[in-house]
Amino acid sequence: MKLLENKIAIITGATRGIGRGIAVEFAKQGANIAFTYSSSVDAAIALETELNALGIKAKGYQSNAAEFDTAQELAKEILKEFGSIDVLVNNAGITKDNLLMRISEDDFDKVIEVNLKSVFNMTKAVIRPMMKQRAGSIINMSSVVGLKGNAGQSNYAASKAGIVGFSKSVALELGSRNIRSNVIAPGFIETEMTGKLDEATVQSWRDAIPLKRGGSPEDIANACVFLASDMSSYITGQTLSVDGGMLT
Repeated sequence: MKLLENKIAIITGATRGIGRGIAVEFAKQGANIAFTYSSSVDAAIALETELNALGIKAKGYQSNAAEFDTAQELAKEILKEFGSIDVLVNNAGITKDNLLMRISEDDFDKVIEVNLKSVFNMTKAVIRPMMKQRAGSIINMSSVVGLKGNAGQSNYAASKAGIVGFSKSVALELGSRNIRSNVIAPGFIETEMTGKLDEATVQSWRDAIPLKRGGSPEDIANACVFLASDMSSYITGQTLSVDGGMLT
């Protein structure tokens, strides 16, 4: 028996990196997947094909979850297409790094909008169907930076810390309806984005981690599978750091 057999999952920002890893792992565990992407149409088509080949139903939606009405419409469409919504993984996010002295108001607002407001929008969009079926798992992607801060990332850290407070509040509000809300805080995860960085810099980051390596998208995906599955049915309002011991 696969851990997510016949569950319907929405995964935002799924065409690369961590989001892609989550989508593939969920499909291997039997979940049907509706995923969103912002602009990479070719990558979305390729992912849709790959997921469907795993014997589940998958469909990509070009959507901007930072827009409230768009998120509502998206949830309605997915509900019509798939019949229910069992799991929501809020993974979409951006960075616009700069020191506070140099950061523009626009760069602050944009990061809050895409990283934090989208979590509110999507959660608000799925809670009615979840309340109706008296079941659901919401998984929100924070970051090690949201827990400890990082110079040059005040906007990103604020958005990711906000996700933790939001998720805990949702857990308190919706627990009586058997809807769970948890957070995953990834540490240094090696994706195609980190592949473009200077190797010496990346190695120095690895050396500072107790497990002496960067994480992979699969490491995050496995934690998501656990929180999406019935194995974690008594866990809500928690933040799980998947960081190789970085914050220890």
